[in-house]
Amino acid sequence: MARYTGPKQKKARAFGEAIYGPSKAFDRKKYRPGQHGTSRRRGQKSDYANQLMEKQKAKYTYGLLERQFRNLFDKASRKGGVTGEVLLQLLESRLDNTVFRLGLARTRRQARQLVSHRHITVNGRILNIPSYAMNVGDIVGVKGKSKEMEIIQDNAERKSDIRKFSWLEFNPAKMEGVYLESPTREQIPENINEQLIVELYSK
Repeated sequence: MARYTGPKQKKARAFGEAIYGPSKAFDRKKYRPGQHGTSRRRGQKSDYANQLMEKQKAKYTYGLLERQFRNLFDKASRKGGVTGEVLLQLLESRLDNTVFRLGLARTRRQARQLVSHRHITVNGRILNIPSYAMNVGDIVGVKGKSKEMEIIQDNAERKSDIRKFSWLEFNPAKMEGVYLESPTREQIPENINEQLIVELYSK
């Protein structure tokens, strides 16, 4: 399935935020890409433009395709609760995102690759579906031989330097984590205005 594999920081600069995490490249060029990126004259965006930009930002942040994102929104709208918050909870519950949050991967793209290449287990079974929705109590681990991979060991050791997320619990000795609960909106650190996404899809 096609997925965006272009320059990450160029896309981040288009949104004006380091959506792929801290980057020296982004810090050096915080203006928009293109020959007019440094221009101060910018017309006021329409409501639709702001809504579309917010949806695109969320989609690229979590690494979803358009149809995947729309299907996830439809699922969120059918569930009880505030649609925008439920949407973010569904995004956070993805297996690739959980691997990233646990610190087993430096980026969501790397987490997706680890899952696809069958290095990750859920409740003791190898699972290679990045979009798998985590349930409360699910245990995410690293496959036996994969624990010896240098990239996974380095990432696991860096966990102590990464912000802890209260809905997850990580055991570095076992290289596994537990999905304790669905996060509340206040716990999710992403700078996304989910209400604009709801307004866009409600048109």
